[in-house]
Amino acid sequence: MINLEKDLIKYIFNSKNKIKINSKDIKKGDIFLALKGNKFHGNKFIDNAILNGAKFCITDKILRRSNNKKILIVADVLEYIQKIAIKKRLKFNGKVVGITGSAGKTTLKESLSFFLLKLCKVSFSKDSYNNKLGVLLTILNLDLSAKYAIFELGTNNFGEIKNLTQLVKPSQIFITNIQSTHLENFKTKNNIVNEKSSIFNLKYNKYRKILYLNIIGKYEEKVLAKSKKEEGLKTILVGDKIEKYCIKNTIKTKNIYEAEFIIKNEIIKLYFKNLNKFHLNNILFCLAFFSENKLNIGIIKKFQKNLKAVDGRGLIHNLIIKNKKIKVINESYNSNPDTMIQSIEYLNDLSLPKENKILILGNMNELGNQSEKMHSRVIKKIEAYNFKYVVLCGEFFRRAIIKVHEQKNKYVYLENKKKIMKFISTKVHKNDVILVKCSNNTEVNNFAKDLLKMRKIN
Repeated sequence: MINLEKDLIKYIFNSKNKIKINSKDIKKGDIFLALKGNKFHGNKFIDNAILNGAKFCITDKILRRSNNKKILIVADVLEYIQKIAIKKRLKFNGKVVGITGSAGKTTLKESLSFFLLKLCKVSFSKDSYNNKLGVLLTILNLDLSAKYAIFELGTNNFGEIKNLTQLVKPSQIFITNIQSTHLENFKTKNNIVNEKSSIFNLKYNKYRKILYLNIIGKYEEKVLAKSKKEEGLKTILVGDKIEKYCIKNTIKTKNIYEAEFIIKNEIIKLYFKNLNKFHLNNILFCLAFFSENKLNIGIIKKFQKNLKAVDGRGLIHNLIIKNKKIKVINESYNSNPDTMIQSIEYLNDLSLPKENKILILGNMNELGNQSEKMHSRVIKKIEAYNFKYVVLCGEFFRRAIIKVHEQKNKYVYLENKKKIMKFISTKVHKNDVILVKCSNNTEVNNFAKDLLKMRKIN
């Protein structure tokens, strides 16, 4: 047992991307964590993991075959891997980037990683690995030879950013925005400001050096006020009203948008097929990071056209439904009132007739006692525009639409994913664009997964 544990820890330190929690993902040389789930304990899948080539398995449940030389039994898997993760993080000598904020963490992480990989080795979290387990896995999967390591830090309750920060120890930090997320627990945006600001608090993070902050409104201003009280922290501001790093102008020429960025008094022009404010902000963040780290900004200029959106966060799919070619903008991963309104504006701004624009919205979760108010706010925004159809699903949208007496749009309320699919199949026309926006684990989220199983075209 001693040799097994010693070999396991040495292997984790000397390898990268070997820790997996799904036995189906296991390949030769991987390590399988047998975690306790909602329905099953991971022990049920240890045989499959070994069959798929697992080098080691870690569990906290006694097995009949516990004499297997590949299986390490510990008191608590999470506590055990946390101890190893803390040691591995201290061995990493590259620059550590921590990204938090109410929305846009994953997209920014993917964008920054995409550009940095053109220059050097980069280690970064998989998917939206931004809770404690995800952060621990990202540390354990670190490539110690990488120049940069990029982490997402998420939260839906008090104290989580503080705890994750103490694990990650980021020296360069992004706070993307402060929005109406997880209000069921946080209650107010002021509480969100306090929670997110823990990432640069010297009390929890003595490694922090640079904060990148997008000044969008008063709550980001409150984060700025907190950052100014932190000794030894350099704050880099980006945004429309920031002279050093900003988006100066956007111009449409034929079917292309030209965006002018100001980066330290230099004007950089980039070109985009679609105008997406979130995407432009991510590019601005990346430009500021490259500038502050004295990296070649030409990399961003050269490769930004190859940067793809993340699925569930704006990736566009070309599908065929009933022999009709359509586009689906998939933003079904998650939602809050601010991002939903931004998505509505994005669809409205597309250079298409309103007769080709279909909006499908599902409930926004974790808004607590502000749920009805926030869903009504979204409906009010929709009424400022015209779409072919607005398909709504979820109890809060049902209540909100009843309050709209003189409806400008064609609203259709449907209770589940099957009814939405049937409606779309009969009402969609060639060249229609469908934008899907909702929170996770909603009927619309499930509908989006089914929709994307339709035949795809390039």
